[in-house]
Amino acid sequence: MKLHEYQTKQIFKNYRLNVPNSILITDAEQLGDALKAIGDKCALKCQVHAGGRGKAGGVKLVTNSNEAIEYVNTMLMSNLVTHQTDEAGVPITSILVEELTNIKTELYLAMTLDRNNQCPTILASKAGGMEIEEVAESNPEDIIYENINPSVGLQSFQIRNLITKLEIPKESFEEFTHLIKTVVKIFYDIDASLLEINPLVISDDKKVIALDGKVNIEDDAMFRHPDLLELRDRTQEDQLEAEAIDLGIAYVNLTGNVGCLVNGAGLAMATLDVTNQAGESPANFLDVGGGADIEKVAKAVSIILSDPKVTKVLVNIFGGILRCDIAADGIVSAYERTGSKLPLVVRMLGTNVDEGQKILRNSGLNVTFAETLSEAASAISKLSG
Repeated sequence: MKLHEYQTKQIFKNYRLNVPNSILITDAEQLGDALKAIGDKCALKCQVHAGGRGKAGGVKLVTNSNEAIEYVNTMLMSNLVTHQTDEAGVPITSILVEELTNIKTELYLAMTLDRNNQCPTILASKAGGMEIEEVAESNPEDIIYENINPSVGLQSFQIRNLITKLEIPKESFEEFTHLIKTVVKIFYDIDASLLEINPLVISDDKKVIALDGKVNIEDDAMFRHPDLLELRDRTQEDQLEAEAIDLGIAYVNLTGNVGCLVNGAGLAMATLDVTNQAGESPANFLDVGGGADIEKVAKAVSIILSDPKVTKVLVNIFGGILRCDIAADGIVSAYERTGSKLPLVVRMLGTNVDEGQKILRNSGLNVTFAETLSEAASAISKLSG
């Protein structure tokens, strides 16, 4: 689950980290009061779950109220398109009105999981304010890594390494040390998968300030954080993915036209690979899970059928805990509810496979059966659409 900048900064404030004063507005009429509190010279920052918003016009420094009013009236309730969004962009439902900071130095700081080394890691760079992907591509030597051993935690020498390599001024040692220790604590406390501050700035008076903030929380840990679940912004999510999350279905919306219904993540990945090899393009990754009942299967298929990109459906079920007859009943139910006429190719193996195939044959649906995954991929490529 992603958090907005203003939500992340509130967490930072709760942990006593320095952030600029700011006021969130969700209506243009709130701007006047915000400018009175913050000042006419300020930063206006669109709150969206997408990187690259600065280059896309989602951040603007204004010097007077007229500029602020014009910007807010233009941007609020519009969509922002960045290199991380699709062509439609993401909606701007709020703007952060933030005081300006006298910046001496801009840095980059993040904490994430290093899956290769199986540990949390701190990433830092003196190239603050830039896309870290660009730095990694053009000047990878400019990125500093400090892997944290989960058994012993963050060590003092690692903080000293960061201070030295980032050339932190002596007057900022204490605040920087506090920030690093706090970032690590927040990361663990909220089960984050990413915590990023870009830029982290040192002001003219040597204060260490989080000028921006981004947090992603591990979805599988949300049951431990009901308070943070309230921060979820569904307007920023793909609506099909959001619906699937609510149903407990592992679903990722892709760009193709072949809807895929599979049980098991490994089998789902293999299905996508074979579909691509057959010259087709998957519309989604969907793992309905091993313990799904008829209703859950029906809802999963309904999500696939509600995607306007989908022109045909590939079903790959290995019946175990999820019996083939249960899957077939769910598929038929979804088609009846939606009234869809989309053709589907079905490969079923395992428990109650004969019963499952019989249900589909008697359903009146446009079904093609396949024995192997390769046959299924070949069959789906021959269907029109």
